Parts: sequence; structure tokens; C-alpha cells
Amino acid sequence: MANQQQIITGKAFVLGKNIDTDQIIPAEHLVYSLDDPEERKFYGRYALSGVPDAESGLPQGNIPLVEKDRFESEFNIIVGGPNFGCGSSREHAPASLDIAGVQAIIAPTFARIFYRNSVDGGFVIPYESLKDLSKEVHTGDELEIHPQERVVKNITQNETYDIRPLGSVADIVNAGGIFEFARKEGMIPCQ
Repeated sequence: MANQQQIITGKAFVLGKNIDTDQIIPAEHLVYSLDDPEERKFYGRYALSGVPDAESGLPQGNIPLVEKDRFESEFNIIVGGPNFGCGSSREHAPASLDIAGVQAIIAPTFARIFYRNSVDGGFVIPYESLKDLSKEVHTGDELEIHPQERVVKNITQNETYDIRPLGSVADIVNAGGIFEFARKEGMIPCQ
């Protein structure tokens, strides 16, 4: 996991607006146990499998987040349009992205329940961009997220984009979720 000061680098996977939790992990794949390591990895395999092919891996499309018969993605940074994570409140959505190897999501706005599930569960860091980067970044672009500078650098296109400050969000994700963070900070007793 990245920490608040650490630069996150990797390949972008671009999606459009209103990506909902049923697209992130379709209900038909909610049959696996998150506690069983052999079953858990299937959440990675099916992450974003509900996104229509033409809208998966923009601007070209028809690019899956996870290649067939694999459990992890070569892409570790998702760039989405507005209202990322709308839909139901299932924590399996951010969990599946984490299991697939995604470290961060950059979008101009997030559905609040998805945002909180991402953070509180310690799954992925949701960065809010000041504009819709899904129109500028291409799937496969090499990105660097610089949390301290509040910028995303697109190495491929030689562009820089602004992001909002995280506050304690990264600390919670890095701790492994809200309860681990509270234990670490002495807010609740260690077990």
C-alpha cells in the first residue's frame, strides 16, 4: 500500500462517467468468500467485468482491466469520470479493485458510499481531480501521483493535473481500514 507521502506510479486504466458498483463487480460474482484466499482472488479476476466492452479502457475501448484467466491487472491506477462508484453500497466493489492490484482511483467526484467504503475498508485511495481526467488520460499512459504536491503527472503525455488534498484518508487506507487506524491512533483498544 502507498503511504500519504509516497509517490504512486503505474499504468492508467480509463473509464467514463457513472461507473456503478454493478459494473465494478457484477452481482453474479458475489459468490466468493473475501476471507478465503483461494476464493478471494476471483474478485480480482472479475473486477470491472460489468463495464460494457466499448467503454472499458478508454479512449480505445475493448480493453479488460484484468486479462482472461488472470487474477491481477497490469493497470494499478484507475482514472474515471464523474460519479465513480454510484449504485449499491457493497464493499465488494472497492475490495475487488484492491484484489485486482489497483492502488488508486482518480475521479472528479465519487459516490460518497463508495468513497467511504474504499477508505474505511483500507482498499484503495480515492483521489479527487479538479477536472475530468477521463477525457485527457489514455489507458496505458504512465502516471505518477504526487500526494504532497497534489498533482498527477502523466509521463506519457508530459502533462500535469491537480488533485485535492487527502487529509487523513491515505493514513486510514494505509493502516488497513478505519478500525486499524483507530487502534493505531489509540482511539480504540488493540485486540
